[in-house]
Amino acid sequence: MSCGLLTVREAMALLKVSRWTLYNLMRSGQLTSVVVSKRCRRIPESALNDYLARLCEETLR
Repeated sequence: MSCGLLTVREAMALLKVSRWTLYNLMRSGQLTSVVVSKRCRRIPESALNDYLARLCEETLR
């Protein structure tokens, strides 16, 4: 069963950003994530798509 969850490493690779930048996006609320356990976090694909859509909208303004 695949529910479209990405690891931090996978999201970093797709966005081509550093771990620090990805965690800052999550801390600031710009990128939604799910805490699976104390040291395990996943990023829903839908959250990544929403974030990218917002970036594109801002670019077009």
